[in-house]
Amino acid sequence: RVPVELPDLLGREAILKVHAKKIKIAEDVDFNKIARMASGASGAELANIVNEAALRAVRDGRRFATQADLEESIEIVIAGYQKKNAIMTDHEKHIVAYHEIGHALVAAKQTNSAPVQKITIVPRTSGALGYTMQVEEGNHYLMSQEEMENKIATLTGGRAAEEVGTITTGASNDIEQATKLARAMITRYGMSRDFDMVAMETVQNQYLGGDTSLACSAETQAKIDQQVVALVKQQHEKALKLLTDNRAKLDELAAFLYEKETITGEEFMEILNREPAQAQ
Repeated sequence: RVPVELPDLLGREAILKVHAKKIKIAEDVDFNKIARMASGASGAELANIVNEAALRAVRDGRRFATQADLEESIEIVIAGYQKKNAIMTDHEKHIVAYHEIGHALVAAKQTNSAPVQKITIVPRTSGALGYTMQVEEGNHYLMSQEEMENKIATLTGGRAAEEVGTITTGASNDIEQATKLARAMITRYGMSRDFDMVAMETVQNQYLGGDTSLACSAETQAKIDQQVVALVKQQHEKALKLLTDNRAKLDELAAFLYEKETITGEEFMEILNREPAQAQ
């Protein structure tokens, strides 16, 4: 068995530079920023990012791949190409805009969430109708209980924002990730007072899919299920409160995203931190 870990920040930056030698790259490209944006990418995915950037430059008739080419390539590798012919109705576009701003707003209002890099409601070939890209500031080897709870809250933020109007099927992947994280906190990370530091779940074949199996009685399993539901519900309520307390910003940002379709983290933060206009 030869376990191959995913590269860390320095590793991703080095791999990008190696592949970038094979193509013409603009001198002002910030490989550290690209490496941070590509958090969790494998060596093969990093090679694909560089190749996609080169293809994008060629298609646009340019001799050099730029920072923008590399950033767009990350999105292509993560979420697929933009679906130019996908037509969402106005109603769907509004729902997706609120959903994505819900994620971003909940993330921004929590101290331990990664900063928002980009928000888009342009459909992708992966099936995603939109997504919010968050970027870690550096290597992250440990996660505190508070950070994990904040991550669950951020995942529930999309559905919480939809609850302003109509809830849809768009939160299915968020629900899956939030449930998986909550279950791991209780069964594997010892973050439950009732079970203390007892492993209720074990991971088998870590490098071949990472299947989990419960090592407890049916009665204990029922208690675990109750705690998972309670934890996700608690964070969902926290997300709802954050969005309710910032309802005016939610509406303003969702309207801006609906109009622009793609906004940067800087644009998002500028609107979020802007003082409301004084009534005349």
